[in-house]
Amino acid sequence: MEAAILAKNIENYYGQYVAVKSFTDKEVISHGMDPIEVFNEAKKGGVVSPVIFFVPDKNVVQIY
Repeated sequence: MEAAILAKNIENYYGQYVAVKSFTDKEVISHGMDPIEVFNEAKKGGVVSPVIFFVPDKNVVQIY
């Protein structure tokens, strides 16, 4: 199975929640430890429906 890359420079966000504009736009617009704060920051930046996800620590596999 091929890994899905959801954000640019993902190595900068290990252990954090990340917001991007959409599943196809991989530019990070907000990040942090609290998903609500990340969401609110993205909304303040003008994103109508941000996509929020958690980036696990390096070498941790998560299967959904």
